[in-house]
Amino acid sequence: MTPLLDLAAHVATLPTAPLGLFGVDLKQLLADAGPWVLGVVALMIFIESGVLFPFLPGDSLLFTTGLLHQQLGLNLAVLLLTVAVAAVAGDQVGYMLGRWFGRRLFSPTGRILNYENLDKAGAFFARYGGKALVLARFVPIVRTFVPLTAGMARYRYRDFAKWNITGALLWVLLLTFAGVWLGNVTFIREHVDLIVIVIVLVSVIPVGLEIWRENRKAKARLAAYQEEHGKPLNPES
Repeated sequence: MTPLLDLAAHVATLPTAPLGLFGVDLKQLLADAGPWVLGVVALMIFIESGVLFPFLPGDSLLFTTGLLHQQLGLNLAVLLLTVAVAAVAGDQVGYMLGRWFGRRLFSPTGRILNYENLDKAGAFFARYGGKALVLARFVPIVRTFVPLTAGMARYRYRDFAKWNITGALLWVLLLTFAGVWLGNVTFIREHVDLIVIVIVLVSVIPVGLEIWRENRKAKARLAAYQEEHGKPLNPES
């Protein structure tokens, strides 16, 4: 069996419940990985970064690995380099999936996967470009689908690659070094599970705020329509 298959086989033996928040101890998961720990962390970051499986604990995993890197026998420089490469590679794969196959998912009459929304995605990247790609790194779930959308929108690859690398480096360095530095704080070192939960909750705040804003906009549009036409909006009319 090749080393890659060995690694995949080991990952398959790890806990399968939702990670980082719902019942899985990241400390124990990393300890259980044994000599494969660096490969396991890199593989999980790669998958979450753009291979259409967003439900992995990227933020908390980086933090916890940084905090425990000495205990896990990991060289910090090797850890940072390996995980950064995995994050960049994951987004590159997501981009190419969107570029090669994404348009096949769209149709002129689709309710969500329609050409109009694809054009909006293109306009989004044309307007915000690198800023959007960098900030998305720090938002769970969103960071998985941003590279796919960039590929579908035909965002220029050279610009995507530049900002992908920038975002990946910032994300990996900030989260991992946060674990390294804060690992010296006794309370944090003794309450890793609690800190992981806080990280997950804080990281999903942007998603919640965006949903709240969109709901407010939708209600405002509905109220404006009712005021203008004197009747509620009927989707079937």
